[in-house]
Amino acid sequence: MTKIKIKSGDTVRVIAGEHKGKEGKVQKVFIDKNKAIVEGVNLVSKHQKPSATNPQGGIKEVEAPIHISNLSLLDKDGNTTRVGYRIEGDKKVRFSKKSNEVI
Repeated sequence: MTKIKIKSGDTVRVIAGEHKGKEGKVQKVFIDKNKAIVEGVNLVSKHQKPSATNPQGGIKEVEAPIHISNLSLLDKDGNTTRVGYRIEGDKKVRFSKKSNEVI
């Protein structure tokens, strides 16, 4: 099992695939599947059956999971970067390998 260095709440850019270049915030990470749901990226049409909460039914656009390998973390300047870990004091922190700043 690989270590996933992207966490929910991070801003990421898609670096490969159909949605290359799009950016968004990570909503959820599926550690067991190595996938993440990114806001506004990889939208698919989901057919909704009419129900009590949605009596009309219809077709709804929802985000589908995208593989972690196709995502790259953005630092605060908006540049893609790899993630490293180091211990500062008694805390383990993530840092940008490009700018060497704590994320």
